[in-house]
Amino acid sequence: MRILLIGSAYNSLTQRVHAELRDRGHGVAVEVTPRGDDIRAAVRRHAPDLVVAPMLKAVVPRAVWSAHTCLIVHPGPVGDRGPSSLDWAVRDGVGEWGVTVLQADEEMDAGPVWATASCPVPRVGKSDLYRNEVSDAAVDAVLSAVERFASGRYAPLRQDSLPPAPGARTRPVMRQADRRISWADDSTDTVLRTLRAADSQPGVLDELLGGQWFLHGGHREPRLRGRPGELLATRAGAICRATADGAVWIPELRQRTPAGAPRACKLPAVTALGARLPALPDAEDASWSDIRYREEGPVGVLSFAFPGGAMSTDRCRRLLAAYRAACERPTTLLVLGAERDFFSNGIHLGVIEAAADPAAESWANINAMNDLVEAVLTTADRVVVSAVGGNAAAGGVMLALAADEVWCRSGSVLNPHYRRMGLYGSEYWTYSLPRRVGAAMAERLTREALPVTAARARDMGLIDRVVECAPSRFTAEVTLLAHRLAASPLAQSLLAAKKAECDRREAVTPLAAVRERELIRMRRIFSDPHAAYHALRGAFVRKEQAPAEPAGTDAVAAALSDAWLEHEPIRRLCRFSSPGGS
Repeated sequence: MRILLIGSAYNSLTQRVHAELRDRGHGVAVEVTPRGDDIRAAVRRHAPDLVVAPMLKAVVPRAVWSAHTCLIVHPGPVGDRGPSSLDWAVRDGVGEWGVTVLQADEEMDAGPVWATASCPVPRVGKSDLYRNEVSDAAVDAVLSAVERFASGRYAPLRQDSLPPAPGARTRPVMRQADRRISWADDSTDTVLRTLRAADSQPGVLDELLGGQWFLHGGHREPRLRGRPGELLATRAGAICRATADGAVWIPELRQRTPAGAPRACKLPAVTALGARLPALPDAEDASWSDIRYREEGPVGVLSFAFPGGAMSTDRCRRLLAAYRAACERPTTLLVLGAERDFFSNGIHLGVIEAAADPAAESWANINAMNDLVEAVLTTADRVVVSAVGGNAAAGGVMLALAADEVWCRSGSVLNPHYRRMGLYGSEYWTYSLPRRVGAAMAERLTREALPVTAARARDMGLIDRVVECAPSRFTAEVTLLAHRLAASPLAQSLLAAKKAECDRREAVTPLAAVRERELIRMRRIFSDPHAAYHALRGAFVRKEQAPAEPAGTDAVAAALSDAWLEHEPIRRLCRFSSPGGS
């Protein structure tokens, strides 16, 4: 079937639905359509059999839904309506939620239902929930709806003929007045629910050190106490703030800017506050950390969880230090990752954009990433497993590929390319990617720049194992599999193969030469003020539409002038792609 995906952004769910439908043999086109006129133009251009909107803020025009079946993915159960569905669910602390695939109609979220799926709501941030439990449910529902539509025999059900889920109702947009925190009165549980309901977007607007900031993310701190609202400590770039009965860690802040001014970057809280931040103790013994290590017999597990999967220079260096310390332990197998949600998306574009010298910070960040990847690639005394519990992109994929084994949760989506940010790429990708999938497929993956499901990645040899489990089970499942591998003869075979490959590699093209070759290209891009990378980076971190490509870029950035990054009323991400390809 020819399916057109329309969305307000090519976000994580749109990418996953795109990749899942292609895996099942459908021809899929994708367009980012910010307005109703754009939707009409997209449908005229593609003449699809079916229109699917995984994430759409615009209203589908009558001229479209009256002539074509348009399926809207609503992140709420039957009976729930409104654009802030997940925000309310997380803030209210519901235990179970759902996804409804309904047909576009006159009234928003009121059309007939094609499919539904339920999902648990663990105590995590809204964006984590959206990329994991909600994404799993949405894919199940979308695939069911597409199959029912293709059959030509299914009649969607009127919403009033279905029992509404408990608590489901029409809800208003959640505004900042609904998100306000009363530090003197609100319990830690209340503060955490409020923060998590806005963790990625839009954040919670608050007063802090004489300024107005959007607070992003929240983690419980069980031991530190202070006057409600007081800043108590820092750790790993986050700040700890006292609540009425405890304290929370806030990893990121975004400064509120005047109306009409460019949107500020979301940054590690300590970086954002800068000189405003008073001298605070570094809480080394705090219960929360973005990097953790644990050991069970022969298996070490080094887990990390960075907001948005972004790895700044500091985060790379801290993770490298932790990795080296883990390699000093008497284990035979080391798991890298094993957390739910993002594995890594590579360098931290927000920190780079906010730096006094973005080119210099880009250079420092990519070298810090390379140091980390090199350490993994050259670990010779134990088996290293990358455990990818969520999505990964660009240098984050290459970090995973540096390990001996790569295991992905079934819901993971990989983007093993750099081109949509105007970069050639580094992290030893010119060695690791062809080693895994061959030169021809490596060229195709980086040229097409399309998302890849975990199942497709396994089939092409990009990863070794798909772990079929719920997001909340990933850590336990990976740990169990790691123990089995550590006790099997395969572990010694992997070590022997790694040593033989290392000897061959260093005799032909040493890693140092690979790194130098990649960094020559990257330095050229970083140092060129007209390179597409700088404009694309700014648009990405400030949530602006990608600009027209600056002139005078090198060959890699110039290749970005195709439909993926055209500055048009409609950003056409891709035309109907060949079924099953990636």
